[in-house]
Amino acid sequence: MLSKRIIACLDVRDGQVVKGINFEGLRSAGDPAALAQRYNREGIDEVVILDVTATIEKRKAMARTIQAVAQEIFLPLCVGGGINDEAHADAAIEAGADKVSLNTAAIARPELLTALARRYGSQAVIVAIDAKREGGAFRIYVRSGRQATDRDAVEWAREAAGRGAGEILLTSIDRDGTKSGFDCELTAAVSEAVSIPVIASGGAGTFDHFVDVFKAGKADAALAASIFHYAEHAVVDLKRHLAANGVPVRR
Repeated sequence: MLSKRIIACLDVRDGQVVKGINFEGLRSAGDPAALAQRYNREGIDEVVILDVTATIEKRKAMARTIQAVAQEIFLPLCVGGGINDEAHADAAIEAGADKVSLNTAAIARPELLTALARRYGSQAVIVAIDAKREGGAFRIYVRSGRQATDRDAVEWAREAAGRGAGEILLTSIDRDGTKSGFDCELTAAVSEAVSIPVIASGGAGTFDHFVDVFKAGKADAALAASIFHYAEHAVVDLKRHLAANGVPVRR
């Protein structure tokens, strides 16, 4: 079994890391570069920067923030938020990103995934899927979780993989910021539907939540924000717990 990855997410608004619940009520969590430096020191496997209001306000991810974070870490950096064409993707990668994440733009223009995969390789193209449970299915929401679509998360994940995406960043809006555990049913449904890695997001609160999403949810990686930002749990302790419970991790 391949090693599972632990990923720290920096939700950025106006140059500061913020965090809310169910994508609402954002509050400050610190400076992105300082947090990234700490995570790099503690042994996180990857960092994701998401400009949480970029799509709404029609802004691209801030190059200055990307550069500041990239200077502090020596591990993969993914950037998302407002990346809606090749020029925006170019700007993020030139600023120091290794990968770009697309959500709203990928739904609107699926062909953009193929264009970026050809340009940078599939490993650099992540499709972010924000989903809510509705009527026994998982409906996709865009524009930072504020606009419903008619797309199903599992079906869209399959299409995105076929169009060249290298990974799926799957967030449960229902669980986001609640610390009640990942949505393992949602994660497993998508993981079983695609052959590319699936990153689980939304709901991390305890070490056992990570064990559950790797085993029951069949995730390849798990992303969290709150429990890391506020120093509630140390990455090294999480990795020890995972290893003790039979989940292979990177040391």
